[in-house]
Amino acid sequence: MADQVFLTPDGAEDLKRELDELLNVRRPELARKLKDAVAEGDLKENADYHDAKEQQAFLEGRIQYLENILRSATIISNDGQTDQVRLGSEVTIVEDGSDEEESYFIVGAAEANPREGKISHESPIGSALLGRKKGEKVRAQTPTGEIVFKIKKIK
Repeated sequence: MADQVFLTPDGAEDLKRELDELLNVRRPELARKLKDAVAEGDLKENADYHDAKEQQAFLEGRIQYLENILRSATIISNDGQTDQVRLGSEVTIVEDGSDEEESYFIVGAAEANPREGKISHESPIGSALLGRKKGEKVRAQTPTGEIVFKIKKIK
């Protein structure tokens, strides 16, 4: 059985928008590209045809992936202030030896994007934060070694 997929409402909307774009814009564009490439004749040495077929395979795989996630995902909501870190929480932490605050949204793996401050509840820091409270010191084993930080704020 597949692992449970969790999405925030915003994450689900982002994936729905992507799926809509793939189904209603990219798929018809690729179909036209394929039709044009087939019309050129000999397919054995037709680079446009082979490129379009490759893109089509990737596109169909992505569509299937998004449809499966959206069909089976559990939508998590952050219904206001909480005293514990959970999926959907925004957590502000300060690493030991630093004054710099960092904020993260704890999300499901399907919408994790560290560059946007969205970390998976399955990541080293995300899993270390789950269930913890404001003021607690937390240890997380990351690929670069152990880090210790304090939870400053939970939203």
